[in-house]
Amino acid sequence: MNRIENLESKFRFVHAAARRARQLQSGSRPLLPTVTRKPTCIAMEEVLGGAVTYRNAAETTEASVRK
Repeated sequence: MNRIENLESKFRFVHAAARRARQLQSGSRPLLPTVTRKPTCIAMEEVLGGAVTYRNAAETTEASVRK
């Protein structure tokens, strides 16, 4: 998984993948075709593949304050 090094923030990657893994464990279907059955691996593949997006809460808060 060398693509992890190209991410903006490893913390954001882990956080997004963890949230998506919880969704998968709760019954959500995978967004990308995969051969693995583990929710954590599926979630990491989805985040790295761009199927799952995430945003910075601080930027969202600043944007709402400016209005």
